[in-house]
Amino acid sequence: MKRALVTGGSGGIGAAICRRLAADGCYVYVHANNNLAKATALAEEIRQAGGGAEAIAFDVTDAEASRSLLEALVADTPIQVLVNNAGVHDDAVFPGMRAEQWHKVLDVSLNGFFNVTQPLTLAMVRSRWGRIINITSIAGLAGNRGQVNYAAAKGGLHAATKSLSLELASRGITVNAVAPGIIQTGMIDGVFDAKTIAGLVPMKRAGRPEEVADLVGFLASEQASYISGQIISVCGGMT
Repeated sequence: MKRALVTGGSGGIGAAICRRLAADGCYVYVHANNNLAKATALAEEIRQAGGGAEAIAFDVTDAEASRSLLEALVADTPIQVLVNNAGVHDDAVFPGMRAEQWHKVLDVSLNGFFNVTQPLTLAMVRSRWGRIINITSIAGLAGNRGQVNYAAAKGGLHAATKSLSLELASRGITVNAVAPGIIQTGMIDGVFDAKTIAGLVPMKRAGRPEEVADLVGFLASEQASYISGQIISVCGGMT
């Protein structure tokens, strides 16, 4: 049984990814930062459904805490599926953006990617098989008003995805990014109403978290062994 770690696993998209990977036979570590109770409940739900899961908590922006926990986690058995899903947004138009808004968003998405992925890479390399999947955003491809910090963080992840895929390609490890558009989670409540979504999305609806999870499940599978270094949008036709 392959072991999988999903950061931000207690959120809307993260939870759908955890359920999908567990259904596909992975033992899933459901990561949370502040909301360990929610991650614990999800892990219990997965176990009740016949899968394997447990909740873990650490702050992805804390490099030393992340490294200490993760190195212990892979001391005997590697994590072979890593989904970097943790992220935050703190929106403001750029002239009015505070420095702490800029650093907070980049710290979670971009530094968090390093703090989690780097300690797990060597064990994955030794196993000669791995899947690293970075959950980004269409904002990292097309930009978005009021989200210069968020777009910069996700765009940086796109570049990191491509570079890391080159380093690991000969070791049986693929590295890809999934860039969702407007997905029906708590993050869009009060931001996008049905009329706005219909105007932005050619398919005239928000995506479902399960539709993102389905792509992640495929990219984590044996069937995706020749796909690496790609940024794939799940966005209902948005450009």
